[in-house]
Amino acid sequence: MGKKTPVFIRFSTVGGEAGSADTERDPRGWSIKFYTEQGVWDLVGNNTPVFFLRDPSKFPDFIHTQKRHPRTHLKDATMQWDFWSLHPESLHQVTILFSDRGIPDGYRYMDGFGSHTFSMVNARGERFFVKYHFKTKQGIRNLAPEKALELAGTDPDYAQRDLFEAIARGDFPRWSLEIQIMPEADALTYKHNPFDVTKVWSQKDYPRIVVGEVVLNRNPDNYFADVEQAAFAPSAVVPGLGFSPDRMLQGRLFSYADAHRYRLGVNYHQIPVNKPTSAVHHYHRDGAGRTDGNGGFGHNYHPNSFDDVQELNDGHLPPYALTGNMGRHNHRGDEDYYSQAGDLYRLMNEQQKALLVNNIVGAMRSVPEFIQKRQVEHFKKADKDYGARVEKGLAQAVAGDPRQVPVTK
Repeated sequence: MGKKTPVFIRFSTVGGEAGSADTERDPRGWSIKFYTEQGVWDLVGNNTPVFFLRDPSKFPDFIHTQKRHPRTHLKDATMQWDFWSLHPESLHQVTILFSDRGIPDGYRYMDGFGSHTFSMVNARGERFFVKYHFKTKQGIRNLAPEKALELAGTDPDYAQRDLFEAIARGDFPRWSLEIQIMPEADALTYKHNPFDVTKVWSQKDYPRIVVGEVVLNRNPDNYFADVEQAAFAPSAVVPGLGFSPDRMLQGRLFSYADAHRYRLGVNYHQIPVNKPTSAVHHYHRDGAGRTDGNGGFGHNYHPNSFDDVQELNDGHLPPYALTGNMGRHNHRGDEDYYSQAGDLYRLMNEQQKALLVNNIVGAMRSVPEFIQKRQVEHFKKADKDYGARVEKGLAQAVAGDPRQVPVTK
């Protein structure tokens, strides 16, 4: 109790390039770096508790659909909805994205999530699976689509400006850090796959537990040095923290650090914003961008007879008990794509449902009809009213739109 750990947070939009409006309908990246006494712990998540996919091999394809068309170099709604309609597991995240929470009112008024399932190990070597939540103490605030569009043209850096100026005047943003905890044995019998990042754990089954508070009380002095060069990797953990069989997380454990080595060089961890505050002793040498003494005249292998460095064992995690065949398994093995998206829809009040449907119709009205119909069927499977409203809204939008929506592939 009372422990204080320095942190660094980077907020971002996901689909937009540098300089694009930060009031776009888009997930917000939420990456936090803890400078602990035992090294750096990175938690790389979003402002949503779930994601569009659970198969890491599909991640590059998904990102392509959110960027620009290879021929026109324009954002393309057809690419997005074609992909989502062919990946019904995305429906939960799509429902969140097109709800009122799809455009947060800046970064201070939104929650953050680790999204994936992680793990903690106690002093007895017992593993517990964990979900991380950061609940804003400023309250949730979202932008109406019309206001977001206005700000995109008048103040595209709205969210960045709001965050910087709030911290500068001493109005420090705060979040409650809370966790859900699942005993390892429960994972075998839980009602759905607890490692599926397209789903959440019921808070009735595993209530949130408050473990701390995050306070942002300082702006970076140099944006490039601190923010552009920040490198977050889910693989960066400290003793007692670990991972899970979450397939998307397993892919990110490799790919993020690999991307940093390409972008910043093999010694990216020596850049001040990425450097641990604790002492680091290892035998890695050389490489581009080396900024320290490179080990001096010490021996660069372990063990050796000339130094007294001893290997610690407090980072060892207990093994997973696995059964069955190892192979490339179908990521569609679980076909419950709809229950949680439907539950979320039924939790909304009438105003929220109307806004959700209007947002979806506005985004889909220019999409080919066969893709519209395929996606509407997913909405109907989540909730009949959900699908019927979208279907009706699309019919009305197309009827009143001079542009003809193609009916064939």
